[in-house]
Amino acid sequence: MTASPADYSPTPRTTPTRNSDRAGYDRTLVHEILDAEYLCHVGFVADTAPVVLPTLFARVDDRLYLHGSSGSRLMLLAREGVPVCVTVTCLDGLVLARSAMHHSVNYRSVVAHGTAYRVTDERESRLALDRIVDHVVPGRAADIRPPSAKELAATGVLRLDLAEVSAKVRSGGVDDDPEDVHLPHWAGVLPVRRAVGAPEPDPRMPDEAVLPAYLEQYSTR
Repeated sequence: MTASPADYSPTPRTTPTRNSDRAGYDRTLVHEILDAEYLCHVGFVADTAPVVLPTLFARVDDRLYLHGSSGSRLMLLAREGVPVCVTVTCLDGLVLARSAMHHSVNYRSVVAHGTAYRVTDERESRLALDRIVDHVVPGRAADIRPPSAKELAATGVLRLDLAEVSAKVRSGGVDDDPEDVHLPHWAGVLPVRRAVGAPEPDPRMPDEAVLPAYLEQYSTR
């Protein structure tokens, strides 16, 4: 694939060895997938052993911000910069084939490699935390008490510049072998969608607290 100015450049780490036709490096596609999810997994090595942690994140332009405890192994390693691999996946469907071999899922995913650093600037930390909150529930950051200095000190923020990045997408229906098409087994796709229920208020709220408009209008992505 020839890279255009809007693309990330493929590298050996972002070039899949299987189903390479599903891989893409278009910046718009990568950003759309990242913006559609708010839970990522970050992998790193600590004490010679691999570690993978789930955490919330947000994208700001060509950067990812992740949060965690300031005393965690990841945040301590990130003071000097830590090599990481961050993955984000949107599950769109379960693909049920006639054979076990061809069962699959429809998905959109992003894999980002690079060196992550702990954010030390207070202004950038506050911006990143606001963006993480708003990434999960748009409009929420302006409607809550901001972190105190003590809370900010207890919360680490990790920054990863997006440079070595790839997307991978699987969509469509069943891909059975031709000789299996006439087998008498149901085949098809079960679409998967995230659903959010009605807000459940905290009984300790004062009477004047009302459901904000951004929650009345909240929809999943």
